[in-house]
Amino acid sequence: MKRSARMIVLAAIVIAMVLWLAACAPGDAAESPGYVSGDGTVTEWAEAERGEPVELAGTDFEGDSVAVADYAGQVVLLNTWYASCPPCRAEAPDLVAADAREDVQVIGINSRDDAATALAFDRTFAVEYPSIDDADGKAIAQLQGLVAINAVPTTLVLDTDGRVAARVVGRVEPSTLDSLIEAAG
Repeated sequence: MKRSARMIVLAAIVIAMVLWLAACAPGDAAESPGYVSGDGTVTEWAEAERGEPVELAGTDFEGDSVAVADYAGQVVLLNTWYASCPPCRAEAPDLVAADAREDVQVIGINSRDDAATALAFDRTFAVEYPSIDDADGKAIAQLQGLVAINAVPTTLVLDTDGRVAARVVGRVEPSTLDSLIEAAG
């Protein structure tokens, strides 16, 4: 292969990698065509500052109803995700571990994947918690009135009364997740 042809191929590979990495880079959702990954920023609300309980319901990828209200008395983690999101894949085992606790329920919210893709992700990571199929965007729209969801993944920690106690924009680290669950419980 000629040197110029090799340079073109190399340039194409570099451009493809930059575009792929940029898809999960922090940024303003208004500036990009889709959600972007956050930087792990944590926001907590004092108990007196928490609003009304979250009223969120939908249907999971197997057609079953899912509602936050069904888990009253537990800390609920609402986690936005999609299967090809690298930070979503990285934090999946930590969310599975949190969901295994008796006092915690995880509910995923997936706006991008079809049922086959979402269920394959569940099998890959041994996910047993439900994920709302949010292809119509209604679940995210319900949450936008309470707290901004402008990155994937974003995890909302709801206290035992169903109120937003914390938000993590980006991948949530296991130690941070444990601390937020304890503070909300």
